[in-house]
This record gives sequence, C-alpha cells and structure tokens, in this order.
Amino acid sequence: MHLPHRLVTALALSLCLAQGAAAQTLPAPESVEIGKLGLMSTFPPVDSQRVDLSNSYKYPQLRWTMQHLRELVPTHNIRRGGAPVSALPLNLKPIGSFAFDDDKGNKTTIDTWFKSSYGDAIVVLHKGRIVYERYDNQMTPSTPHLMFSMTKSFTGLMAAQLAHDGKIDPNAQVTQYVPELAGSAWGDMKVREVMDMTGAVRFREVYTDPSTEIFGYSWASGLLPRPAGYQGKTNIYDFLKTLQKEGEHGAGFVYRTVHSEVLGWIVSRATGKHWADLMSENLWQKLGMEEDAYVMVDSVGTPLQGAGLNASARDLARFGEMLRRGGEFNGQRIFDKAVLDDTFVKGGDREKFKAGGMPFRPGYSYRNQWWMLHNADGAYEASGIHGQMIHINPAAEMVVVKLASHPVAGAGFTHAMTLKAWAALAQAVQQ
Repeated sequence: MHLPHRLVTALALSLCLAQGAAAQTLPAPESVEIGKLGLMSTFPPVDSQRVDLSNSYKYPQLRWTMQHLRELVPTHNIRRGGAPVSALPLNLKPIGSFAFDDDKGNKTTIDTWFKSSYGDAIVVLHKGRIVYERYDNQMTPSTPHLMFSMTKSFTGLMAAQLAHDGKIDPNAQVTQYVPELAGSAWGDMKVREVMDMTGAVRFREVYTDPSTEIFGYSWASGLLPRPAGYQGKTNIYDFLKTLQKEGEHGAGFVYRTVHSEVLGWIVSRATGKHWADLMSENLWQKLGMEEDAYVMVDSVGTPLQGAGLNASARDLARFGEMLRRGGEFNGQRIFDKAVLDDTFVKGGDREKFKAGGMPFRPGYSYRNQWWMLHNADGAYEASGIHGQMIHINPAAEMVVVKLASHPVAGAGFTHAMTLKAWAALAQAVQQ
C-alpha cells in the first residue's frame, strides 16, 4: 500500500525515530521556534506559514500544533467552573543555572537542558511553591498544550478510584461493561489487564508501516487525515471492535494505546458520563484550576482518552501537587490515599514490565496507566511523546511539569538525559 508523503506525518515519522534517532541530525531548537518560522502569523497565513491537517504533525509545524490543536480538530471542553483559582505561591530560585553532568558526562545546566530538549514550558514545585518556571516557543502560563499519552494517566486514576468505590470490578471481564467488545481481543480480558496493559491484543505501533494498527487507530480517531479511498472505521469504538487477541492475557506488560481507550469506555459506562465531564467535575473544578482544559474527540464525540488531553503547565502542576499530597488539594479530597498508595507505592509487576521492551526504563513498573521508577525517592511519572512529563518525587517534595515539542517522539531517545535532569532538579530544590 502506497500512501502520499503528506500522510506519513510527524506522528508517523518522528515516532519511528525512537529506534533510529541517533543517526539523525536534529535542527537547532531556536531555528524551529514558532515565532522564527512565522507559523500562522499573517492574515491570512501564506502557504509557507500555514498549518492545517495536511501538515499539522510534520516537523516543525508540530511545534505550533502542540499549542493549537483545537484550531484543527473537534474538541470537548473541560470546564474549570466558577470556583476561585487555587494559589500556587512563588518562591523562585536560580535553579536554571544549576549545573550537573549530562548523559554524556559533560557539564550542563537546567536551562540548557530545557532549551536543548525543545522545551515549551516547565514548572517546578517544591513543597507546593513554584521555585522554577520558564516558557519558550510562544508558550505562556495560560496556553493549553497537547499532552499525548499523559492523558492515559488521568484515565487510569479515574478508573482506579471507581474500582476503590466499588463501581468497577478490576477482576470482572471487560464485556461486563462493554459487551460490544465480545468479539474482540477484550472478549475474555479482565479489567485489571486493561488498567495495567497486560492484556494481549494485536496492536502494532510500527510508525513506518501503514499496514500496522497504529495507522488504523489514527485514521479512525481523526488523529491523521485519511488517505483517498479510505474504507476503514471512522470512530475509535468501532475500530476497537476489529482488534483481535494475540498471546496470553496477563503474561506481560506491552504498551498499547488502545487499552486506554477501552478503559475510558469502561469509565464512561460505569458512570454514565462523558470522560471530559468527569474530568471537569472531579478534577478541574475541585482543584481550582486556572484555565479550562480540552480533549480531542472523534467523529461521534468520543474523546481520545489515551492521547487527546490539552492543559496548561500550571494546572498540571496543581494536579501533580495534589498527588504528592496524597490526594488532597484546595481543601478537598480528590483521590483516596489508598488508591494512590496502590498505584504509586505498590506499583506494578516489575518482572512483567520487562516484557515491554523498554530497556531505557530499567527497574520501572506500570500500574493504573502510570510509570513507577522504584528509585530511592519513590518517584513516579506520567509521560507522553515528544517530551511531555509530570514527574513527582515524594522524598524531595518536588513536582515537575515539562511540556515540549521535541522532533523525536519516543522517550527512548531522551530518557537517559531526562533521568539526569530529574536528579539534578531534586538536588537543586533542596539547596
């Protein structure tokens, strides 16, 4: 099957660099800033500056897309409501100049790392106060930014809380909640196997091969424009029904975005509410967020519960601080501490995690759609392609939100350096 070049977008092209990026020459970050390129800056934008569905995931147009997704695709708003904005006190420190050894053994600084990793925004909290904050590439404190797979971690915690409340049974079959999946890979899968991504489903994410299922998902959801003559599914839930079992459920962890979409479907069935409305009622309004968030939806209004959330850096910092504080923030209990302990303290099965083929995450586990480092500080994180991170270090009493638009999507290319930066930040905030 031959596709026009425009369809092999950055979501396809840059993701494949995760396995071969060492041979790539990346552009200087300052050379691909939105302002320097003039993307969408004239009225109307000229062809060289235009970003639309034909090029929105190519690079460097992706840098604009990450901050303007709702101008390209349908979305569902996540309202912050009318409650007062919760405070994030400032206690700024010269953390940007903090020096540390990078992954090559050379001296660098936090500011240099942020810039060289194509950072758009970073907010670092220590004991609930902002100690370091920076915005580049036309990003501002109020700008929503696409989070990609960090979305999964919100879906996972909502499901875990519902399980704690007795509204979802993790040991039940998926079909108890979504009988439409009886003929699919999820027909004999348990909910817990969806939550921890240990269910066996044939879903290949080979971003250079349009015959693999990641392309079908992207076309069905609207994440990629469909090729001429496309006859496939046109929404996420219809696409999920086509996926079949491959292997043994529960045998090992394999990262598959479609599990998050199934989990979101279960959450909505258990509550009778749209995912975005649950996010508004249970998180955005209670946390006293500063800005509305939003999520991309498909042709029938289904949110991309594994990839479509957009939010501001400060609001994500509020969410992270709530987790660091054991589920309480802004005078309200958001998650039961038992839910967070089960996720972040207990964590997932580290032996099963090894099956996922992620040697750049040594010692990690995965539970309820979160990554646990199992290091001495008890750190855990949410992660999305192109450099999206919420990193929480309980021992250092630190929360880091980093949003980026890196040319290379996969975390394998940048993760060794990211771990060095996390350790440096933990040292810097405690000085």
